[in-house]
Amino acid sequence: MEVLKVEHLCKTYGTGETKVDALKDVSFSVEKGEFVAIIGPSGSGKSTLLHILGGVDRPSSGKVIIDGTSIYDLDETKMAIFRRRQIGLIYQFYNLLPVLNVKENLTLPILLDGQKPDEKHLEELTRILGLSDRLGHLPNQLSGGQQQRVSIGRALINHPALVLADEPTGNLDSKNSAEIVELLKESNRTYHQTLIVITHDERIALQADRVISIEDGRVSSDEWQIGRQVREQEASWRQGGKA
Repeated sequence: MEVLKVEHLCKTYGTGETKVDALKDVSFSVEKGEFVAIIGPSGSGKSTLLHILGGVDRPSSGKVIIDGTSIYDLDETKMAIFRRRQIGLIYQFYNLLPVLNVKENLTLPILLDGQKPDEKHLEELTRILGLSDRLGHLPNQLSGGQQQRVSIGRALINHPALVLADEPTGNLDSKNSAEIVELLKESNRTYHQTLIVITHDERIALQADRVISIEDGRVSSDEWQIGRQVREQEASWRQGGKA
């Protein structure tokens, strides 16, 4: 099932001599449950792409369709609600609110919606994230790795259609980076979560199902990786065995 469709996306900044074409006719689609890494050199347009997919920055032209909704056809109020409910964002620098504790930061998207958290889901999520004994702590009482775990949990708490991560290991040491990669993979497996990661981290790119390369604002390659092919083959074998 297709959860994301990008059609002829273009983004231009400035005019005349200062004009910059950050994205040039970018099109691709992503199926539910895929783990996609987007890579490219600095200035290639990959972060601009992520911000547009996340509803943070508007395209100059083109469409972004998430779970059947063309998000840039929405007005600002409906866009804010859709983004809060259907898009989970994970940033390199965590973006936690310093005056809120871990539980409050985790559940913020739900509280902003005027809803009550599903305590069972929250308990399961904090256990997976290794935060069960940190719920009352403030962000400045956590390590960098723990803060990024909170950021991941906040992105997953609403069961969004799409989780977008912008260099999620870029501010962490190698040990914490490896743990964050494993957590992202576990969320992909456990919740069948559709995950798109902008990264320079080869460890993430190598473990994704698919790698999209961006160069000079265009998709230069879009390749499935052997790990995905092996998993699909194993699933086919299991299905054949059941038959």
